[in-house]
Amino acid sequence: MPRRAAVLPLLFMLLLVLGASPAAGQPAPLSGFDDYTNSSLRDWNVPGLAVSVVKDGKVVFSKGYGVRKVGESAPVDEHTGFSIGSISKSFAAMGLGMLVDEGKVSWDDPVSQYLPYFQLHDPYVTREFTLRDLLVHRSGLPQVCGGILWYGSDYSREEVLKRLRYIKPVSSFRGTFAYQSVTYMAVGEVIRAVSGKSWEDFTRERIFAPLGMNESSSLFRDLKKSKNLALPHVRIDGRPVAIAYRDSDALGPGGAIVSSAHDMARYMQLLLAGGTFDGKKLYGEKVAQELFTPQMLVPERPSSRPELQALNSWFNAYGFGWFLREYRGRKLVFHTGGMDGMAAMVVLVPEEKLGITVLTHNDGGLFYPLALRMLDAYLGAPPTDWAGILLKYRGEGEKKAKDAEAALVASRVQGTKPSLELVRYAGGYRDRMYGDLSIAQENGKLVLRFSHSPSFTADLEHWQYDTFRLHWRDPMNWPKGFLTFSLDAKGKLKGFEFDQPSLLDVHFNELTVERVPEAR
Repeated sequence: MPRRAAVLPLLFMLLLVLGASPAAGQPAPLSGFDDYTNSSLRDWNVPGLAVSVVKDGKVVFSKGYGVRKVGESAPVDEHTGFSIGSISKSFAAMGLGMLVDEGKVSWDDPVSQYLPYFQLHDPYVTREFTLRDLLVHRSGLPQVCGGILWYGSDYSREEVLKRLRYIKPVSSFRGTFAYQSVTYMAVGEVIRAVSGKSWEDFTRERIFAPLGMNESSSLFRDLKKSKNLALPHVRIDGRPVAIAYRDSDALGPGGAIVSSAHDMARYMQLLLAGGTFDGKKLYGEKVAQELFTPQMLVPERPSSRPELQALNSWFNAYGFGWFLREYRGRKLVFHTGGMDGMAAMVVLVPEEKLGITVLTHNDGGLFYPLALRMLDAYLGAPPTDWAGILLKYRGEGEKKAKDAEAALVASRVQGTKPSLELVRYAGGYRDRMYGDLSIAQENGKLVLRFSHSPSFTADLEHWQYDTFRLHWRDPMNWPKGFLTFSLDAKGKLKGFEFDQPSLLDVHFNELTVERVPEAR
């Protein structure tokens, strides 16, 4: 028998023994995933990412791609830390579930039973608001409201919650889904009140430690100690630029956790096993079912684009810390997370005992097409170039934004002047919910500052009449909005209002800013 012919059966047997893995470290369903991911990193101009896959109770794939910081060589690996943003909410829901399991709280207990200072705009809603309401986004408040209170601010979590009473509802209580982070901050404070431990300590002791999630933390101070951390990146003129982490301790259970692909794989193992890890039960079956049970319907407009039909779902809902929907005939349990220059996704398919995590340090959304690519591979669907499809749509969105900016510039009324001398706009201002703001004249120009949030500092460029363009100093490269001063019939300055695109959870239109009378 020729030597080559003898080798072929041996090679075939080796492939069978090794699970027919086409590349070292890659499960068979992920054949070609390395190449696809690396090309997607280049196409999307993302410095790096990490992924992990759990199947049938085992971690079958955990790997990093690219670098931790653009322009440097330190690689991303499975142990590199990334912000997981709002995926933190699922940890908060799980923690509360542990207390339910122990009989210390009930899902339908009123929040005020544990947080006497908790107060919303409507006294009836305050009285009736339950722990379940905190978890399922049916408060009646505007979508992702109150971000201006915690984002980069020195307000404590308790102080943020005390100020929610100033936000007026926009829909009926329990009538409409409106996603929030502030209600999950309250979940953390309930856990503190009941357990006697901060949410951070409780999560570390009851979730991180039993799972061996030693690379995970929810405290800003721990980031400074990490030797393996991916930096956030923002896109400026189409290129990634590294920025520093922002202190998000006040947000806490709403989105402050930093973790790794390695640690998130262990978290997925726990979730897919119904609360058991390494033979130890962290919470019971009833709580496990409740976490993944639809609690509130989530409105969604289906896409009419032919290439996106697979993404349309016949049901969309929210459980406790998790979104729920259908994809290719299976129930998905998932959540995304985004913080400054970071974006992530965890998706579970309980009936397939499948879990996927994608962590990225760019806010462009590459986590989504890569998660879909892996889902399709394991669900037996034909491979789809989701990264290419969604990159095309991102390009279309960026073109629309550029066209809108050009139209805005073209519509600017030339040759106008402010109603008052610049120095007369300088002084103190106040919003009931937020507190004090100020405007100062510096080097012949006006500068806006928020007393509790140094990040919200902007140089004001006169645009037209009493409207000024906001040039934010923060390295996040926020879109430039507008600030318009208002005067009464006698020419007296009353205050100003914002016309500013949202910044993450921050909506400046929540503010009603009035001039503070000068002391005499």
